[in-house]
Amino acid sequence: MKRKIIVFDTTLRDGEQVPGAKLNLHQKIEIAQQLQRLNVDIIEAGFPASSAGDFQAVQEIARSVGNSVSITALARAVKSDIDAVYESIKLAQNPLIHIVLGTSNIHVEKKFSRSKEAVLQMGVDAVKYAKTLLPQVQYSTEDASRSDFEYLWKTIEAVVKAGATMINVPDTVGYAVPEEFGELIRKINERLKNLDDRVILSVHCHNDLGLATANTLSAIKNGAEKVECTINGLGERAGNASLEEVVMGLKVRENHFNAFTDINTTELHRTSRLVSHLTGLDVQVNKAITGENAFAHSSGIHQDGLLKDKQVYEIMSPEEVGADSMELILTARSGRHAFKNSVARMGFDTSDADDFEQLFAKFLALADAKKEVYDHDVFYLVTNHRTVEQSSKQLYELESFQVVSNDQNPTAAVKLNKGSESMKGSAVGDGPIDALYSAIKTLVGLDIQLKDYKINSLSRGMEAVGRVNIRIEHQGKIYSGRAMDTDIIKASANAFLNGINGILLDLVKDEK
Repeated sequence: MKRKIIVFDTTLRDGEQVPGAKLNLHQKIEIAQQLQRLNVDIIEAGFPASSAGDFQAVQEIARSVGNSVSITALARAVKSDIDAVYESIKLAQNPLIHIVLGTSNIHVEKKFSRSKEAVLQMGVDAVKYAKTLLPQVQYSTEDASRSDFEYLWKTIEAVVKAGATMINVPDTVGYAVPEEFGELIRKINERLKNLDDRVILSVHCHNDLGLATANTLSAIKNGAEKVECTINGLGERAGNASLEEVVMGLKVRENHFNAFTDINTTELHRTSRLVSHLTGLDVQVNKAITGENAFAHSSGIHQDGLLKDKQVYEIMSPEEVGADSMELILTARSGRHAFKNSVARMGFDTSDADDFEQLFAKFLALADAKKEVYDHDVFYLVTNHRTVEQSSKQLYELESFQVVSNDQNPTAAVKLNKGSESMKGSAVGDGPIDALYSAIKTLVGLDIQLKDYKINSLSRGMEAVGRVNIRIEHQGKIYSGRAMDTDIIKASANAFLNGINGILLDLVKDEK
């Protein structure tokens, strides 16, 4: 009998810990809604004790998608963290409290500076308290792969007796190798089933040695019932096990693993692109499953074989992961119905009539500029529209600009709006973008340093949409800004302003 593997997505918690990947409330909800379409079993929505903003985001996700998917959030083994998790997720239909505490010698001795017995008691007390709030409690034995096995098991045994319903075994620093990690899970699984066969055994693998997916699959082979993953493998340092790789590994090799998931694999490609766009972190072109070249074949020998039978060189079809190469080309004459069909086909909601009309107006403007609009264009048009901050009127907007590029004195003139206030400025720079950014910096009056600037073409044709990603620093903190347009200078200006608006939103929160 094949085993159902529970898929726990931590893109919005561990994935968001990547430097420069900070998401705002609207973006987090957009990703959570897509994870719901992907049909993950559990969404870890954040770390609510870390900030008021993260608390609010977790709470809104619990409200918006918590009726059909289990919602959890991370807590350290302290009462205030557990309270924050409970208050933020309690509106979900199936909320779960997730507690983490280290078990390796280096964590116990260096991180906590306590005895092993004292740290173990912290975990037991935390689980007992969490159980007074909710019936479902997961306990993560941080750095399990470097822990003394008997102490690790002693901890697991104690927290299960205290009421933990899930035990998560993390390879926190990506130290394990598949055979070793599989054997660790096998030993724990045997003892856990004898202790309480209702407790779910889970794993959380990091990718520091490039083995996160392999370790996760080895754990499943050896009895793990639940896997923690992120979209595109995002996460601390080298990242986490990639959800799409683990899921398709199980699907393609189902007979080997004797296991399956309930993931809607046709949503994998869309989910990957959405996360990439909103975080500003590109997917490497040769990334398994969701990279641009994952189903591309340039070798003449490969192409010849594929023309005879796709299975000669493909172990899965692009359609299985939602990477259908057939595209409906839209123009300004396509009309609302064709556009709505295209948007809905990508999995986006079109039920809000007013919102759709705003979106359609933006589509017409893009179609007039580009003449032909492809799926890529529609996807980025929708995601950009859905994640624009609408709540604050005190953010900067670009009204107009003029840039003159030459090898003597590149100049830029800019007009910005901030609420009812309008301001103009100009500057000379080393190049057109430097001049543009210098003019904007002068107008906003903030001490900003540009740390990174990147531009990508997002679609085909001579009039492709360009996406600009920038990272700026203000008072030691890094902010990201993203924008897209057929005019790369305009996209550059808006990306810079979006980063600046992120600073302003932080300043408003600090004042409150």
